[in-house]
Amino acid sequence: MDFRFTAEEEAFRREVQEYLQRELPHRDTGGALWKGETGEQWQFARSFTKKLGEKGWTAISWPQEYGGLGLTGMESIIFNEEAAYHRAPRVDTMGTGIVGPTILVHGTEEQKNRFLLPTACADIVWCQGFSEPNAGSDSAGIQTRAVEDGDDYIISGQKIFTTLAHNADWCYMTTRTDPDVPKHKGLSYFLVDMKSPGITVRPLINMLGAHSFNEVYFDSVRVPKDNMLGERNQGWMIMVTTLNYERGTLASMAGMARRTVDDLVAYVKELKHNGHRVALEPGVRHRLADMAIGVRLARLLVYRVIWMQKKGLIPSYEASIAKLYTDEVNFHIASLAMEILGLHGQLAEGSKWAPMKGSMEAAYLSHLGSLFAGGTPEIQRSVIATVGLGLPRR
Repeated sequence: MDFRFTAEEEAFRREVQEYLQRELPHRDTGGALWKGETGEQWQFARSFTKKLGEKGWTAISWPQEYGGLGLTGMESIIFNEEAAYHRAPRVDTMGTGIVGPTILVHGTEEQKNRFLLPTACADIVWCQGFSEPNAGSDSAGIQTRAVEDGDDYIISGQKIFTTLAHNADWCYMTTRTDPDVPKHKGLSYFLVDMKSPGITVRPLINMLGAHSFNEVYFDSVRVPKDNMLGERNQGWMIMVTTLNYERGTLASMAGMARRTVDDLVAYVKELKHNGHRVALEPGVRHRLADMAIGVRLARLLVYRVIWMQKKGLIPSYEASIAKLYTDEVNFHIASLAMEILGLHGQLAEGSKWAPMKGSMEAAYLSHLGSLFAGGTPEIQRSVIATVGLGLPRR
């Protein structure tokens, strides 16, 4: 089997690399990626994403009329890998990687025309309203209600751990529209303007001390029926589509892992302990080699998911395998870095004594949390066991 990219795909990779190196010459630390952006950094990220959208790179595989280039999934994976490797600031991932493809599958033509081009151009930034205080891994246990009222629905309830809700323009969310049927059958999927009266966003500070998560309260929020994606009570099926796309947006995580290993190897080559070069220690060399192998395997698992999407298939357990393994590889790399750097590895970005500009402290804390984002390891293993291996459900 030939795993090589075509000459055209490699030419596109070089084009992306040269563009990112030219536009982001000083993007040499990953701290900002994990610790969240200041207002100024957010504005730069949004303006930079708009530049990418103008080139059609944020939604490469989408049709041209919706802001894409109409190319294959392989160009998308190349771009996402390189953008993550060069630590390009982006605000479009939830839009172009998750809800946008869902709208392409389930949306009306009016919804596609209204939302896709602005999403590809970063004129719309999205957040996801799935998790609730009593409905995390149990995605069907949602209690936020949507009650029909004329040409609208009235939504009331609470969402939690809503990433970027404080900066988002729109939210894609699930609500309960029929409480009298089995929980998987009574959900509906809405696209909600975050400026709607009745929405309150409250910050949740994560363990890095950053504001990336939020609680979002919906107090009788009026949403037009035209903003329902799909049909009433079809929300579970559409949410599963969304989650499969979310678990398929892993090229960036594989690219991030590759960059972290490269940075760690470069640092270890210059590091000495008691006068001895750390790079000559067999234990360090072998574990770094293991991490490099893990990154290669993670990339191949992600390529499998993209290949399936290219064939018109919707990956299920394959996406769970890729997500679980890639998340664990990133965490193991960060854990190894903390061991190599010792106590100095705990110093945060900004400290003059922090090795690697404090990026490993941020990476370790961030990747610990990433293991649970988008579905816990236990949920991923349950999907792999039941759907992939055919094992009975409990």
